[in-house]
Amino acid sequence: MAYVQNSKSAAIRAKLSHPVIDSDGHSLDYRPALIDHLKAVGGPSILQGFAAQLACTQMDPAWYRLDAQGRREQRALRTPWWNVPTKNTLDLSTSIIPRLLRERLDDIGLDFSVVYAGGCLLPIHFDNDEIRRAVCRAINNLHAEVFAECADRLTPVAVIPMHTPGEAIEELEYVVRELRLKTILMPSFVRRPIQAIVRSNPEAAAYANWMDTYGIDSDYDYDPVWARCIELGVVPTFHSHGMGWGSRRSISNYVYNHIGHFGAAGEAVCKSLFLGGVTRRFPRLKFAFLEGGVGWARSLYCDLIGHWEKRNRSAIENYNPAYLDRELFISLFERFGQGLEKYGDPREGIDFLGIGEDREAIDEFERCAIAHKQDIRDLFVPHFYFGCEADDPVTASAFDAKANPFGARLGAIFGSDIGHWDVPDMNEVTAEAYELVEKGIMGEEDFRDFVFANPVRLWTALNPDFFKGTVVESAAAAVKSA
Repeated sequence: MAYVQNSKSAAIRAKLSHPVIDSDGHSLDYRPALIDHLKAVGGPSILQGFAAQLACTQMDPAWYRLDAQGRREQRALRTPWWNVPTKNTLDLSTSIIPRLLRERLDDIGLDFSVVYAGGCLLPIHFDNDEIRRAVCRAINNLHAEVFAECADRLTPVAVIPMHTPGEAIEELEYVVRELRLKTILMPSFVRRPIQAIVRSNPEAAAYANWMDTYGIDSDYDYDPVWARCIELGVVPTFHSHGMGWGSRRSISNYVYNHIGHFGAAGEAVCKSLFLGGVTRRFPRLKFAFLEGGVGWARSLYCDLIGHWEKRNRSAIENYNPAYLDRELFISLFERFGQGLEKYGDPREGIDFLGIGEDREAIDEFERCAIAHKQDIRDLFVPHFYFGCEADDPVTASAFDAKANPFGARLGAIFGSDIGHWDVPDMNEVTAEAYELVEKGIMGEEDFRDFVFANPVRLWTALNPDFFKGTVVESAAAAVKSA
C-alpha cells in the first residue's frame, strides 16, 4: 500500500533541479524493541536503573507530582508535554517504522534523510556511567538493525556519550567499525559537579554544577576524540536541550522554557570549540549544531569579530590601568568636578582601576591563534553547520553576504524535524521551507545550498563515500567535484 497523496511538497520537489537532503529527521523508538536491546546489553537488572536515571534528570516530570505550592517552592520545571503528533496517526506511525518513512519520503518532498533518535536526549546525559553507556549502546544497536534495509534513502545516527574521552572513543569505534553507521550525535555538554561544594556541602552538590563543553576549561583533553572522528570519517553533530538554564525555568509555561533553548545549547559548545582552538588544530573537522537555527550563530560570528577587535592581545592594552594618566585626571577633576570633591580625594576615585592581571592570561584568543580578524571567518565559517527548520524565516540571513562580515555565507542545513510536535504534518515541511523562495526572502541558489549543497559538503567532509549506494549518489558527487 502506497502512502502518496500528491502533496505540495512533492510538487515542489518535482520542479527542483537538485535533491532535497534532510539533515535532521527524528524517529521515535519502538519501546518494546529498545527494552529488548537494553536487556541484551546490560541484563534485565539494567531496566530498573534506567527508570531511576530518567527520574533524576533535569527533565524529570516532578511537576506532575506536586501541587501549585510545591511547584513554586521547588521551582519544578514545566517540562515538555504532548510533544508527538498523536492526532496524525499516520505521521506518528511513520516516526516509529523506518520502512514506512522510506515509503513516504517522496510525498514529504525528501530524497534522503539523516534520522536521529528522538529518545536519546535524556539518556546521553545520565550521570550513572553504566546505565548511560548501556542505553546509548542499545539505541545504536536498535537503529542499526531497523534502518539497515532503508540505507538507500535513510541513515540512522549513532549516539555517543561524552562524559570522558575514553567512553566516547570506545563507542565511536563500535558504531563505525562494528555497526557500520556513518553519522553520530554527541551531547552539547556534560554537567559536572563543582568539587568544592561536593566537599563542603554534599547535599547541595546536585544543584551546584557546571557545564563542560569540551573546548575551553574542560576537565579532559578531548582532542583524541576529534582525532578519532577524522580517522573514522564521522562528523560530530550536537543536539542537547537547554531548558532549565538561566531564565528558562518557568514552573508554568513550557513554551517560555522551550524558545531558544536548542540555540543556547548549540552556542555554548560552538563558542567553546572555537575559543578552545579546535578548528585551528583540526582544519579538516566539521561540526553541526541542530534545531537551533542560524540566528544565534550569526550573532556569535559577529560577536567574536567584535570582541577580538577590542580585546586581542594588542588592543587589550587600551584598558590597562598602568597607562592611566593620573595627573591629567586630577587636573580635569579640578576644572570640571565641582560638587564631586565633597566625596573625597579624587585619587581614591580611580584607585579601583589598579587591579593587576596575569600577563600570561590576557590573550583569550591565544588557543585559536587569531592574527587578523579574517582568521575568525576562516576558522568559523567553513567548520560549522547549523540545522534550521522549515518554518524558520531567520534561515535566509545565513546567506546574506552583504550583512555578514567578510561576505560570509553561513552553513545552514535543512532539518525537517519530522517526528516532533513542531511538524504537525510531515507532508508540508519541504513546501514550508520553499516558502522563503516564493516570498523572495531566499534565492533559488540559496535554497539549493540550504537543502542540498551544504548538507553534501558537511556529510562528505570526512567520508567522501557517505552517499555511495544512495539515491543521491551521483548528484552529491557532482557537488564534490565542483
